[in-house]
Amino acid sequence: MGSYHPHGDSSIYDAAVRMAQPWASRYPMVDGHGNFGSIDGDNAAAMRYTEIRMTPLSELMCQDIDILYS
Repeated sequence: MGSYHPHGDSSIYDAAVRMAQPWASRYPMVDGHGNFGSIDGDNAAAMRYTEIRMTPLSELMCQDIDILYS
């Protein structure tokens, strides 16, 4: 992941954690498996202990991007 973002893995992981937290946004963009923190301020687990996949909503958003820029 670090080769895709100038600030490395940590900034990508922080964004992914926030997208997986149901209390952080109305519609979570990724489905997280593992410890992604708590609403009380507990931190998420290390990257190696978590997995994410796109939600159907985020897949629809990506389809719109492909249509607009193809």
